[in-house]
This record gives sequence, structure tokens and C-alpha cells, in this order.
Amino acid sequence: MKHIPVMLSESLEIFKGQNLKTFFDGTLGAAGFAKALLEDHPEIETYVGCDRDEKALALARENLKGFEGKVTFVHANFSDLKEELKMRGIEKIDGFFLTWEYHRCS
Repeated sequence: MKHIPVMLSESLEIFKGQNLKTFFDGTLGAAGFAKALLEDHPEIETYVGCDRDEKALALARENLKGFEGKVTFVHANFSDLKEELKMRGIEKIDGFFLTWEYHRCS
């Protein structure tokens, strides 16, 4: 399943010219942004993708097959960032991405 996130080019622009070795994505979803960022930044050695939705993580695994060895999939809430990174021996990250959905209740 191909996933094209909203505002992809604008999101990628934020990291243009940055040297990213370790990256944390707090809302991995189907990995549309992750795939594009990994393609734009081949220097990324560790990409930690976090999501609470197990179905989204399964889609992400499928969509990121070409990046085995670089991507770690984490089934957790992004608010657990500190603990998740510590468990993996990661002391610093070079980039962080977090998206959200806005739901209007009426």
C-alpha cells in the first residue's frame, strides 16, 4: 500500500541540508514520510519509527522493506520517547518528527 502524507514536500524541506544520523519518528503511521526521508537522507543510520497502532506498524514494515537494518519499529506512544531510546542505547537524535490529526467535535 502506497501512502502519501499530506504536506510531504514541506515536511522534507525542514530537514534539507541537515546531516541526520539518528532520527525519531513519533507517529510513523504507514511510513510515507519515513520512506521519503530515508530516500532523501541516505546518511541516516538509525531510524526509530514509533506508533501505537499495530496495523500501521505492519503497513510501515511493508512500505520500508528496502531499509532493513536502518529502521527500528516501536509499538508505543511517542510520549515514551525517552524510555524507548534509552532501551536501545540511543543517547541523542539528530532529527525528530511528529504529526497529529485534528478532529473537530461538534
